[in-house]
Amino acid sequence: MVSERNPGVDGPLFKRALLGSLSWLSANHEEVNRLNVFPVPDGDTGTNMLLTLQSAVEDIKESDAAEVSKIAKLASHGSLMGARGNSGVILSQIFRGFARAVEGKSSLTPAELAGAFEEAANAAYRAAASPGATVPRVIAAAADGARTAVLQTPSQLQILRDAGVVDAGGFGLQVILEGMLKTIEEVEPSNGGLIMSKPSTPPASQVSVALPEEGWGYCTEFLIEGSDLDLGVIKNQIEALGNSVLVVGEPELVKVHVHTDDPTRVIALAGRHGKLLRLNVGDMSTQHRRILEDEGQAAEAPRPNGVGLVAVVAGRGLVDIFRGLGVDAIVEGGQTMNPSTQDMLTAIESLTYDEVVLLPNNKNVILAAKQVVGLTKKKVHVLETHSVPQGVAAVVAFRADRPGSENLSAMKAEIDRVHTIEVTHAVRDTRSNGLKVKKGDVIGLINDKLEFAGTDYGEVVNKALGKLGAESFELVTVYRGKDATDDELKKLESDIRSTHPGLEVEVQQGGQQHYPFILSVE
Repeated sequence: MVSERNPGVDGPLFKRALLGSLSWLSANHEEVNRLNVFPVPDGDTGTNMLLTLQSAVEDIKESDAAEVSKIAKLASHGSLMGARGNSGVILSQIFRGFARAVEGKSSLTPAELAGAFEEAANAAYRAAASPGATVPRVIAAAADGARTAVLQTPSQLQILRDAGVVDAGGFGLQVILEGMLKTIEEVEPSNGGLIMSKPSTPPASQVSVALPEEGWGYCTEFLIEGSDLDLGVIKNQIEALGNSVLVVGEPELVKVHVHTDDPTRVIALAGRHGKLLRLNVGDMSTQHRRILEDEGQAAEAPRPNGVGLVAVVAGRGLVDIFRGLGVDAIVEGGQTMNPSTQDMLTAIESLTYDEVVLLPNNKNVILAAKQVVGLTKKKVHVLETHSVPQGVAAVVAFRADRPGSENLSAMKAEIDRVHTIEVTHAVRDTRSNGLKVKKGDVIGLINDKLEFAGTDYGEVVNKALGKLGAESFELVTVYRGKDATDDELKKLESDIRSTHPGLEVEVQQGGQQHYPFILSVE
């Protein structure tokens, strides 16, 4: 709390400021994403900054520490552990610089706060601080300084000048600082007139950047856990294998980010230094195409019924399928990588619609999805889809000119009409549903229930189709998983057609992990 008697920033106030910045960035990160025009599109800048900030807040939310130094240290650690993309790593360094500046302090005077902002800016090569007479004015000056720096970015980078836009990362930092300011001013009524209703830098549309023939390569990032890690040595080695290199952290934990054409070499090299954690490799050429496709979709007029669609799905092909069917926001997740309630809430809040249908597409996600309903002012309908085929059927049944209630009835009817066969491999010996299964067996689940085991995909799928009564259905859609080979797919198609000649068989590239094949039967 700030007052004339206690003109300082303590732990609780800094914690509230961070929570406020997360809320403000959550509401505006898509505007940051739309500014991401630099020709190395390693993901969405706004989303990467949001995920990094969420990780920082995750570490502080349970802390009751009174000292600002303790909250800052937790936020610094959390942001490093969760840093995503170039912009996220840089944001983590802002937290690191701030934490170092306030080490050992219980609270900060306005002058000390200004100094901490300056150190944070120096740590990440960002100018976002300016001292003031009171704590709110110090933070306001920091936000104003960020605004000025953002507006100057087109004169600093040719691609921004050509596009006529400001830097996405700079604008993201501005939004974060404005979120802090909003929160501070809610506890400092005398400055209430400064509260903002939206980011003060107008967003610009995504600009098409030509894809080079050789592509953009792979955005590769991970943590190295070890002892006496030499950041300088690691950075020099990584720089020889790519560009846009960031190597930050401490001797016990180092965050690495690099754009490279050979992620395997980078990973092997890094593994010599210590244990690798949170490894993520993204194909930037694919991301670039998605950015341009999304921008085209963003220009479409809003639906007349005022209802938005959010789906939980994983796999490049499945994501493209759901987007192609008109889903507004995708939360990437599913089997073994269940998204959090916060992930789904963030996606819902990013939409302009006040009414939203949420499709979990996995039975293990439904409970977390239901928690979203009580966390937003929007009207959220959680449609209990247990699988990808159910989700696809539901979206196909959605009509933009039909009210939400009518759409829900139609979507539920389609869900009940579709059956799902999931094919994977047993990870251990077990006995389930009267079926003895050995590790490595091909197993088939019908509507989430383990029914068959064998050694061949076609054998297991045909048994499952037989149990469903294939003669009662017309179409089987096969969603090919990431690890399924061409020969395996060709044989499965042939086996289905020869055993059930009355069924039409379609194949879609799903790209899902863990399940070589998912089949929709309708």
